Amino acid sequence: MSTPQPTAPALDLPEGVEVTGALKPGYEQILSREALELVATLHRELEDRRQERLAARRQVMDSVASGQDLDFLPETAHIREDDSWRVGEHAPGLVDRRVEMTGPTDRKMTINAMNSGARVWLADQEDANTPKWENVVEGEINLRDAILGTISFSSPEGKDYALSTTDQAQLPTIVMRPRGWHLDEKHILVDGRRTSGSLVDLALFLCASARPQLDAGKGPYLYLPKMEHHLEARIWNDAFNLAQDALGIPRGTIRATCLIETYPAAFQMEEILYELKEHSAGLNAGRWDYLFSVIKTYRTRGAEMLLPDRNAVTMTAPFMRAYTELLVRTCHKRGAHAIGGMAAFIPSKDEEVNKVAFEKVRADKTREAQDGFDGSWVAHPGMVQTCLEVFDSVLGERPNQVDKLREDVSVSAADLLSVDQTPGDVTEVGLRSNIDVAIQYLAVWLTGRGAVAVHNLMEDAATAEISRSQIWQWLHNDVTLADTGATVTRELVERLTQEVLAELPGTPEDYRAATDLFLQVAVADDFADFLTVPAYETMD
Repeated sequence: MSTPQPTAPALDLPEGVEVTGALKPGYEQILSREALELVATLHRELEDRRQERLAARRQVMDSVASGQDLDFLPETAHIREDDSWRVGEHAPGLVDRRVEMTGPTDRKMTINAMNSGARVWLADQEDANTPKWENVVEGEINLRDAILGTISFSSPEGKDYALSTTDQAQLPTIVMRPRGWHLDEKHILVDGRRTSGSLVDLALFLCASARPQLDAGKGPYLYLPKMEHHLEARIWNDAFNLAQDALGIPRGTIRATCLIETYPAAFQMEEILYELKEHSAGLNAGRWDYLFSVIKTYRTRGAEMLLPDRNAVTMTAPFMRAYTELLVRTCHKRGAHAIGGMAAFIPSKDEEVNKVAFEKVRADKTREAQDGFDGSWVAHPGMVQTCLEVFDSVLGERPNQVDKLREDVSVSAADLLSVDQTPGDVTEVGLRSNIDVAIQYLAVWLTGRGAVAVHNLMEDAATAEISRSQIWQWLHNDVTLADTGATVTRELVERLTQEVLAELPGTPEDYRAATDLFLQVAVADDFADFLTVPAYETMD
């Protein structure tokens, strides 16, 4: 006799709202009428502005392609020169951020992150996730349950997972990262139009978790990804005010840390803080997406802006040092936290690999702490203690070092643009590595997982973006490989792709969809702004 299947819930839909994604028991608690009404309000108020800003991004790319360089904006000089303004006071649970754990919001990873010992958990609904419908909704269920202290999980192997404590004061502060402005949510329509993935994630999170977070003595906090202009931050600020008014919570309750992970945003750090002001919680050096954006923005400008192999670009490259030092100076000048970049290393069973990984993480975090960062990211619970030890040695009993103003730092536009001073070569080894990592990552991404261990690193979408965009840039600028003397052509990329596929575990058929997507964005005539956009269209 077959087991009866749970009945799919019915939703109480506001006028003009349609939900086309499959429904499972429990989804109605996240897709509540309150949440869908907030989605509709945000969409109707802000969608046209979102589309205008996405169009403005393309205009910036066109101007760079025609020879104009990025620069600090003259029309906002008064914001940068006005020393009187500061962001809001540090919010409860966001005073001490010396180590932040990042990761996707599936149930097992949520529990592991909450038990990691980190001060903050970046609960990632973006690059370490995929926008698969189940992930969008179930991620919010898991966040709510973690805040309520009711979350548990049993693996298919019979292993049980639970929180080490239900005292939220002893657990990491949850900071949710929604999708970027460029991604739609195709499963929720308002007035017949797709909604913004950013605003859907915001609305579902706030309606499910804002009040429980406030009851726990913290608040609804976010990491905002991939902004390219301070007017995009203004849309976020307006969304926060609309949402807070709708939910009856005071303005300024929401706090947001902005990732400076696009090249244009590096020239508008102060303006981004200013736009969010009372909602600002700091800036983060999202360095891997930043590299992707550097390549994307200057992809047609030839040798003057050509980066060497991905693995040859380190944080000591002059243009990367300029970026991180400016970020620390900017944040501390305005009373905001400066949060360092991702350490993607994960523990290995190979003792020698493990030793090298921990040494690299320690060196990376030591540089950040000494530069003035108030905390930094790790991608695995096994790296939390190493990061914590480094920042403890610098901070001591202080919760942060916002008072370290870094007035010694002076960064010009030329410093941020000094890509040509980056040491290293473009090689076939690097080309093969880009093909290998991109295909392995995409093969898993298409199944619904966005955080993927590849070659002892925890990769997210940024690595695939860097890899495919480097190949596109090398191909369209007729780059000669330093180790073989060959010119990068479409034929060479396709041949090496087949060779790489032959070396991967499994069969080439296992990677067919990933390979097709990779080649679609790596060797096409036109550059796709984000590979996740066409990939999303292939998902049910």
